[in-house]
Amino acid sequence: MDIISLILQNLLAFIVILSAIVFIHEFGHYIVARWCGVKIEQFSIGFGKELFGFNDKNGTRWKFCLLPFGGYVKMFGDRNASSAADGEKLQQMNDAEKKVSFYFQNVWKRIAIVAAGPIANFILCIFLLTIIFKVQGATKVLPIVSQVQENGSAAQAGIEIDDKILRANDQKIKDFEDLRQIVLNSKGEIVDLQIDRNGNILNIQIMPKMTISKNIFGEEQKTFLIGIGANQFEYKKLGLGQSFLKANVETYNLGTAIAKAIGELITGQRSVKELSGPVKIAKYSGKSMEGGFLMVIWFMAIISVNLGVANLLPIPVLDGGHLFYYIIEAIKGKPLPEKWQMAGFQFGFATLLTLMVFTVYNDLTQIIN
Repeated sequence: MDIISLILQNLLAFIVILSAIVFIHEFGHYIVARWCGVKIEQFSIGFGKELFGFNDKNGTRWKFCLLPFGGYVKMFGDRNASSAADGEKLQQMNDAEKKVSFYFQNVWKRIAIVAAGPIANFILCIFLLTIIFKVQGATKVLPIVSQVQENGSAAQAGIEIDDKILRANDQKIKDFEDLRQIVLNSKGEIVDLQIDRNGNILNIQIMPKMTISKNIFGEEQKTFLIGIGANQFEYKKLGLGQSFLKANVETYNLGTAIAKAIGELITGQRSVKELSGPVKIAKYSGKSMEGGFLMVIWFMAIISVNLGVANLLPIPVLDGGHLFYYIIEAIKGKPLPEKWQMAGFQFGFATLLTLMVFTVYNDLTQIIN
């Protein structure tokens, strides 16, 4: 496949996958706003010039715009797509208009409307993972060593084939994935293992080594490994209810892992070079399409929960920023001064724009190198 065809394929996959996820996010805002009696002026997928759209019987303009890098729901009383209040318009509203304006709803309704977007993303992730677990069942890799890399950390520490890993850093190991996550997050610090060797319980310390490995898309990445493998599997077919419960647990685990990673980026524990933007997402979108239906569903679930967590960050312009303002209002009994809110929105917009530019640069640098 030539480079132009590949770029077009990735771009199309990116638009389809991201648009579906953004639609669900914005529909969360839309449906809860409608339940609260708020009038919706626009429901947009993308920004910029409108490509096509239609008006529904409630007067909402549903449209798809030129730049498919997000979306928005513009409610009655909003100044723009970022949901900043139109102060002049609000002052001129009569009682009937105030009744259907977002800004004249009580603070708890506004909190519910804003929170509905990220919640919709988590629900989508649960739904998609439920499908995967129902189709594939639950496959567990038993934490029994089947391979020890020569000269690796495990070999040097004395790990042997058929050793069963019981605990790592005092955490019970139920399957090999538990151990893998502890090692990956070790940052190269010593991992304390408790193993069962032919009925004898041993305690072993291992220093993970930075290793270049490949991710599921075949790309090289630097990770911490100890140099062991496992090949004993335990398969269990799941019913719909079991699949749903497992999907909830997995969505929670994904969300907390993402939140933890964001916290580590902010505190400097992780390199900002790990940040990815639209270019890499487009690339992975294309690769997920090549991997088949379940791979696309899995990728959508990951992006959806990422979007949900990211939108809860307390940055003005994002849902988390709005929630931050409304929670303060609920505590104080009155909203923050409008000039403070506007200053926050300007700061938030500048922050997001800077982050977007940086992640695109990051993506291009990694692709070129």
